[in-house]
Amino acid sequence: MILYFECFSGISGDMSVASLLDLGADKQILMDALSSLNIDGYTIEISAKDKCGIFGTSFDVILEHQHTNEPEQEDHNFESEEHTQHQEQHKHRNIEDIEKIIDESNLTDNAKNLARKIFNIILRAEAKAHNKPENEVHFHEVGAIDSIIDIVGVAVCIDNLGIKDVIVSTVYEGQGHVKCAHGIMPVPVPAVVNIFNESNLNLKITNNKNEMVTPTGAAILAALKNVEQLPEEFKIIKSGIGVGKKNFKNANILRTMIIEEPKKKLI
Repeated sequence: MILYFECFSGISGDMSVASLLDLGADKQILMDALSSLNIDGYTIEISAKDKCGIFGTSFDVILEHQHTNEPEQEDHNFESEEHTQHQEQHKHRNIEDIEKIIDESNLTDNAKNLARKIFNIILRAEAKAHNKPENEVHFHEVGAIDSIIDIVGVAVCIDNLGIKDVIVSTVYEGQGHVKCAHGIMPVPVPAVVNIFNESNLNLKITNNKNEMVTPTGAAILAALKNVEQLPEEFKIIKSGIGVGKKNFKNANILRTMIIEEPKKKLI
């Protein structure tokens, strides 16, 4: 059994959790695991939504300071445009703080290890982007509630589904610039560039004038990918759609598939 990430409209943390839930990850197991993190100040909304007529699952972390009439927020990352409007409410956590939250939770050992791996990929990317030693990096947005929930949520869902082998398509990204706490950043943002630089992920720049790949999304792929390419033939056992929050000319969705190579016929 192989999990295939089809990233033709980019990827973010919330889209990843949503797609894995749509694929069949157990919602109650996820919610119980998240509750055991012992962090508050948020609620989770899981709902059916559509993009361009394609229905899937949406996973939203609603922070207490957000109001229902505010624009929907996507995956919050150190380099994302949402940083400036939320930085006052977010705690600045370092890797030790985050690992303590994970270690003291009721996650399985496998899920804990995967969550740590994703966070450490982002740590290295941010340290390089800001020319700081890793022990001096504070995860402003990455350490915020919503990003912890997204990263741990992915780890829990992957563990629950029993996934061992992961294939990733070419990852589509936009172009232009995005506003963040440090000013106007080029797309892809530096942390995403650094993650792709140290991983074996393949990137394709599209003509969408927007950020399509967040650092969390890139780190999830870098942590999970361990099979280089799709089989020439395969059966689709199950598929899931994670609905994103941006509007492109193409559907802003992340599709995941559980696939299986056909059994070889005996001669």
